[in-house]
Amino acid sequence: MARVALTVQMVDSAKPQASAYRLHDAKVPGLSLRILPSGVKSWNVTWARNRDLAIGKYPTVTLEAARTRARRKLAEADEHGAPLVLMKAKPRHLTWGTFLADHYKPHVFATAKAGAATVAALEAQFAHLADTPLAGITRADFDAFKATRLKAKIKPATVNRDLDRIKAALAQAVAWEMLDKNPLAGVKRIKRDIEQRIRYLTKDEEVALRSALEAREARARSQRQSGDAWRAERGYELLGPIEGFSDHLKPMTLLALNTGLRRGELTQLKWADIDLDGKRLTVRAGYAKSGKARHVPLNTEALQILKDYRGQHSGKGELFGVASVKTAWAGLMREAKITGFRFHDLRHSFASKLVMRGVDLNTVRELLGHGDIAMTLRYAHLAPEHKAAAVQALVD
Repeated sequence: MARVALTVQMVDSAKPQASAYRLHDAKVPGLSLRILPSGVKSWNVTWARNRDLAIGKYPTVTLEAARTRARRKLAEADEHGAPLVLMKAKPRHLTWGTFLADHYKPHVFATAKAGAATVAALEAQFAHLADTPLAGITRADFDAFKATRLKAKIKPATVNRDLDRIKAALAQAVAWEMLDKNPLAGVKRIKRDIEQRIRYLTKDEEVALRSALEAREARARSQRQSGDAWRAERGYELLGPIEGFSDHLKPMTLLALNTGLRRGELTQLKWADIDLDGKRLTVRAGYAKSGKARHVPLNTEALQILKDYRGQHSGKGELFGVASVKTAWAGLMREAKITGFRFHDLRHSFASKLVMRGVDLNTVRELLGHGDIAMTLRYAHLAPEHKAAAVQALVD
């Protein structure tokens, strides 16, 4: 598709042909002039494949005016997934499936860091609503969905996430004036005893975990030595002894234990986020669950881990370069003989140890990056001395 910097003379001199054709502007990529066989000339803006919008006819809309309109529409598409004139259109009998595919999906892809996962979940879990008019979705629909999910032994936390996603989608439809009101606005999340969900390492389990990490490292070094002996016998190039950590698991595990970072935050950390001199790391807003950046101080162990690990890397790009530790983690738990403990529970261990050692809950909240103190309050029961001190204050 050839583009040229359109001029008024070029636009004026464009002649109709047997079939419609376009002149594409190089100055504002996405802007084109469509010339019909009838001689009508119209300005169009294209923001994605097969996504096109007419923005006026020439000469009523001049070349410069068309460029101004195109830039505005392209900016709206970049921010919202489509020009606002389309987002605010209220099609009659708009179905959930059409809304999701044509409106909400491009918006979420453009604005949310986990847009693809959000849309995939909505498509999978609410496929049964595809042909339901958007205005026809009711609270009863979600209640039936919830009952089915719970009966299938789906965890309440998962059902709550389903609710959050579809409520957010319908709220966006209201914001775009495609829906008069959100039918699920009053639906509340399933209440759970969140204290029971906290799983943290006991002292003995932490010793076992650290021992298993050391054993895994020793095994990797031994295997490298054995492999090099085999290569030497055959005249192959030697790999050399392992210097530092054998892979990502030990530094990633110990860093999580000492900083409380989520797995997704750890896997997206870059060396540019690490300030060894300042003894802190930064969790960028782009990959923080709360959407807000935070700075986490590094204690002595975390700092030494990063210094040692830094010696094995160029200091550029991602720290760990992995998306998942599921397989390696399962093997580590078997070796440590620890049951019912997820990688995410390292975060609980971090928070629980802080609370049990007297750190106030608001500081713990800031370190964990919780947007709401209510999330941090689930650790409050681990500080019984605070409750005892409060009661004692009545008689002191």
